[in-house]
Order: sequence, then structure tokens, then C-alpha cells
Amino acid sequence: MAPSPETIEVDFVTPRHLAGGGDPAWITVPLHRACGWSYGHDPLMPRVLLSSPDQKALLRLEPDPAGQWWTLSHVAEPYKPAWYASFGARTPVELISAITDAFTNPVPSADAPSDPFEPLRRIGWSPASTDNGLVSPDNTAYLSRLGSAEDPGAWFVTAALAQNRPVWQARFGAHTPARLVTAFTAALADPKPVHRIDSGRSLPTRDPNIVTRQTTDVRAELLAGALEERVRSLAARQAAPPTSPVPSQQTSPRNHRSR
Repeated sequence: MAPSPETIEVDFVTPRHLAGGGDPAWITVPLHRACGWSYGHDPLMPRVLLSSPDQKALLRLEPDPAGQWWTLSHVAEPYKPAWYASFGARTPVELISAITDAFTNPVPSADAPSDPFEPLRRIGWSPASTDNGLVSPDNTAYLSRLGSAEDPGAWFVTAALAQNRPVWQARFGAHTPARLVTAFTAALADPKPVHRIDSGRSLPTRDPNIVTRQTTDVRAELLAGALEERVRSLAARQAAPPTSPVPSQQTSPRNHRSR
């Protein structure tokens, strides 16, 4: 049955790493509207540039058939080297936004996990045939790190349908904060499906033995509202005052941070 004018046919896809890239606005709009990142616009170039308020970080979205489409980079600071993270075109926006959300969190949790391997071990990823790597149970995703324990190097997350059929790759420089890489792998490990509109053109495969699609009609206002709710939630996080170690009786409940 065809959807009504007020609804949109949506596919809910698992595993999420094979769902296709999704809508870039899921990343760019909250960074601009909720986190205060400024954007540059060149009508002659098919790219998006977003700069953090302190001008130390830059997110670049630039179509590159031969390379990575997304790059988040940060300049060097005293005692902190520069770092970067980059992502292929078909990297799901839900995974990339996990990093931008963690990076822009004004009050990162002190006990946030910082072992990128751990979220994947918990869902059954196993050691790969090569050193210092994990592979998903269905053999379509792989996490590895170059170097050694004494001299660790860059991280790589690769999704592929076969050895010669790569889907996307995420790359994290050796100095990328471990909590950000872990935010990515935690999102990768999340079993919840992601929604896609017209997924037939974006899915790397429709093989029902690899990808599960559940199609349903969703009210258009709910889809639009999801992005608006995401913007509101991140804006509230940015505006929340620092948490006091000693609660004040004069503090109204509405001023407490909520997640």
C-alpha cells in the first residue's frame, strides 16, 4: 500500500554499519545550531566546512570518490599533538555523530570508557587473524590498530562485504583521543537499527543473509522532529551550568543538567 501524503516509507536497517551514509544534516545542523560551529560557504565548491567556536577544530565534508568524504581535525596545543578522524562516504552518520557529540560535550564524563575494543568485545567481536584487531561475528566489519603497545599508531575501522568489496573505512590518527574512538565503536556496537529513506539506492547490499530491512510508513512530522529534538537536546547540554559538587537549596530543578 502506498504511503499517504502525510507519511514517508522508511526502512529500519541492521546492522547499522551496512545501512549507508544517511543524511549529513544529522551531523552538520546540530554542530552549527546547537554547538555554535561556524560554516564557510563557497558556491563553486561542493563542500561544507564547519569550524569550532575556538577555531581549533574543523569538520570538512567534501565529496572525494577516491578517498574519505568526512574529516574532523584538531590543531596542536601545548603538550597535545594535532589529531584527526576521517570517514568514507558510506560511513553511517549515526557513527560519525557519536564522535562529534562526544567531542562537543562541555562536561565529558570522567569515567567515560576509553578502550575502543571493549564495546565490540561485549557484543561478541573476536580476535582477528592479524595482530591487534577484532572482527565482527558476520565478518563484515573489522577494527585494528597499527603499531605496538609501546608505540601505538593509528586506528582503522573497515566495513566490507568481502576482501575486495570495501564499503567504508574510518581512520583515527595515533593522537586522536581514545574516548572519541571509543564513542565511535560504542555506536558501532549499538544493536538498534537506523532509519533510511529510499535505502534501495544507499544500501551496499540487499542480501537478506547480511542486511535486515523492516519497512514501515512513518509520519513525516516525526522524521523532521527527530532532528529538531536532537538540536534541542545538544543545545540544552551546551547551555547547562557546571554541576556543583554541593547541591544548592536555591537552585531550581530546571537548572540541573539532564541527559
